[in-house]
Amino acid sequence: MDVVEYPIDGSLDLHMFAPKDVPSVVEEYLAECLKRGIFDVKIVHGKGRGVLRRTVHALLERHPLVQDFKIDSGPSSWGATLVRLKAEQI
Repeated sequence: MDVVEYPIDGSLDLHMFAPKDVPSVVEEYLAECLKRGIFDVKIVHGKGRGVLRRTVHALLERHPLVQDFKIDSGPSSWGATLVRLKAEQI
């Protein structure tokens, strides 16, 4: 299996990942953002029926690196969530 590099730039689009992989992808991405000093992260989960959004929000609610999160009020609307990471974790 080939390893695919995903850019760590503060924006994670989950459309290319299988739903079963989303929790681990989000966990790893947030940890890597923190290592790189990126504290504001946008997670694009899409609108759809909201299943993926609920999965992401459930993970964020209990994640120790997350200071807070909210639905994006910008052009992506409720298709993305904005996450603020805790700076003191580095």
